[in-house]
Amino acid sequence: MPDYKEMYLKLFRASEQAINTLIQAQQECEELYISQPEPDLKVVSISTENRKNMEEE
Repeated sequence: MPDYKEMYLKLFRASEQAINTLIQAQQECEELYISQPEPDLKVVSISTENRKNMEEE
């Protein structure tokens, strides 16, 4: 007869390990993201002619 309790516990432990691996990867990616310098943003003005063309669309 299969040991259902042991099968359940094995699956539960593997699921918990997978979740912890995903959490760790997410945290590492978040750290990489916040450690990057802020990008330089520039304000680009739209010429009057281009603005009219955009409004017509």
